[in-house]
Amino acid sequence: MKQIMLITDGCSNVGESPVMAAALAKQEGIIVNVVGIVDYGTIGELGSLEIAEIAKAGGGMSSLSGTQKLAQTMQMLTRKTVVQTIQHAVNKELKQILGNASVEELPPEQRSQVVEVIDELSETSSLDVALLIDASASMKPKLAAVEEAIRDMMLSLGARKGSSRLAVFHFPGSHGGEDAVLDLDWTTDLGSVRSIFQRIAMRGATPTGPAILKVMEFFQYGTLKGHESKNWPEEPDRGEGILGDYVV
Repeated sequence: MKQIMLITDGCSNVGESPVMAAALAKQEGIIVNVVGIVDYGTIGELGSLEIAEIAKAGGGMSSLSGTQKLAQTMQMLTRKTVVQTIQHAVNKELKQILGNASVEELPPEQRSQVVEVIDELSETSSLDVALLIDASASMKPKLAAVEEAIRDMMLSLGARKGSSRLAVFHFPGSHGGEDAVLDLDWTTDLGSVRSIFQRIAMRGATPTGPAILKVMEFFQYGTLKGHESKNWPEEPDRGEGILGDYVV
């Protein structure tokens, strides 16, 4: 199971629509959850609406949270969407077997058995969570809380029975054209999460849509360079421009 956990405190203002990007991620089997870190007056009605729309388009959930409850909110959204995804799959199987019946319509004993299966699958299924952190200027005083929440998140993932991995990204990068930067590659090592944001240059731009697309590429290719993945064999003799219009 694949998830993007977007943490932001404001509206996107650069590049593609984050709602469209989240919808594309969902098509690729990647759920997008969104946590809005809210202080009074820092996020308006428009920002709250965008947060909800991104999560809806990405098949995930959204929540507004202060820094004190950030870790709890992230863990809650992660678990709820895992259960939701498993339940959706189980319901799909039930429809093939029972027609239009859902879990709620089953007799109590059968319903209890199905719920047990859902709970077990939620704990044992493999899970990859990519945290995507808004590093625009207004987020600077909140990054310490984000780092602490990441540590708590790794503890929570480590307590699962199934395989769980975490990767961390921030956006935008410090150089032009960097829509997202990989801070921490896939890991299960709690000790690797130490001061990963110390050298981030906070910027005013918020390219949320392009950043989601970049993380989606990372899920697909294991790199932020899309189909130019280092995992592909080199072809030094390939003619220039032959694959210039190649579309994945």
